[in-house]
Amino acid sequence: MNMFRIALIVIVGLFIIVGGRWYVYVSNTSSPYDEVGIEINSRLPHVLRKWGCDRLQQSFPNSVPPYGCGAPDSRSWI
Repeated sequence: MNMFRIALIVIVGLFIIVGGRWYVYVSNTSSPYDEVGIEINSRLPHVLRKWGCDRLQQSFPNSVPPYGCGAPDSRSWI
């Protein structure tokens, strides 16, 4: 039981840290090309990635989309 509690705390902690880092990335207004944010965003399920990409596109409408947010032509947003 004690090992389960520790594992649960570690998993929840990692979820909060990674989720928080991703949210900071998609809500930033300085650059859409943060390496850690791009990596997290590109590995998320499509629904979350699309939401994050939409947030980035609102902040940077004239930028080339970062990896994970580009359509097949690599120039337009998903």
